[in-house]
Amino acid sequence: MRIILDAMGTDHAPRSEVAGALEALKELDSSVEIVLVGDQETIEAELRQHDDVPARLSIHHAPDRVTPEESPSKVSRRNPESSLVVGLKLHRDGVGQAFVSAGSTGAIMATSLFTLRRLPGVDRPSVATTLPSAGAPVLLLDSGANVDCKPHHLVQFAHLGNIYAQDMMGRPNPRIALLNIGEEPGKGDELTAETYRLLSKEAGLNFVGNVEGRDIVKDACDVVVCDGFVGNVLLKFYESVAQFIVGLVEAEREGKGDDGLDLDRAFRVLDYAETGGAPLLGVGGVSVICHGESPPKAIRNALALAVRAVRSDMVRHSAQEVSLALGAPSREAS
Repeated sequence: MRIILDAMGTDHAPRSEVAGALEALKELDSSVEIVLVGDQETIEAELRQHDDVPARLSIHHAPDRVTPEESPSKVSRRNPESSLVVGLKLHRDGVGQAFVSAGSTGAIMATSLFTLRRLPGVDRPSVATTLPSAGAPVLLLDSGANVDCKPHHLVQFAHLGNIYAQDMMGRPNPRIALLNIGEEPGKGDELTAETYRLLSKEAGLNFVGNVEGRDIVKDACDVVVCDGFVGNVLLKFYESVAQFIVGLVEAEREGKGDDGLDLDRAFRVLDYAETGGAPLLGVGGVSVICHGESPPKAIRNALALAVRAVRSDMVRHSAQEVSLALGAPSREAS
């Protein structure tokens, strides 16, 4: 298996990517190879800072990189030699079975959609992010790819999340919930009310109804569905609260000691780097999006996530689920 890694995506590229790839290769089995895509001279200079670089790590030269100022929708046309575009084309052409990048989220989404195409029956690919809870992590989608949604888009998100939770999170019968301002079926705006009606009739989904934001941390569901505007607000709040709590606890530990508490375990639960990246669901390949500030640990874990997605055959399962449940071609195209 070969994973394509955009080596020029993070804020400190290629330092985090190189270190993360080396860490990943130490943990992954010998069948996995990683291809670093980016400026060869820059990557080679960074590799010289490390000892014992394995043969399973190679470089594919791409002279340019995508900057945050570039229009996401125009990256493929205006910057074809960038590491992001070249890397996704390598994945599309079968050189690698998955793609990982910490570059511009909008550019990754737009270029993935343009290069890998939508799965049949999918109108809007969705970014799926895991959130910590009192039980197992909860899958949130959409977490920012689609700001304006229609009810049938959220139904598609539910099916994509259903397969991801089964294949990647080990949940044989995932509890699917709709994020709302109340638990009653009639709550919310037109979007959520109609989505509730559709999901309550949708075959193949274990729909458990509405959940409020406070319910997510209580392990009330395995997958929570919403539009990308609400999802991104929730995600950013989650991340800020986690950092706030970690700061408070660290300050307390420095002052009084941990009193036997397993604070390291608590930090791991709250640390986004433990997951590493968010997959873009609904496209014809494995495209994993990481934070621009990702440290090597996050890159390592995103690569491991990509490997699991390939081995679980998640993309094919998603295509089957959407095709059977929703039909193809997509509703917007028909």
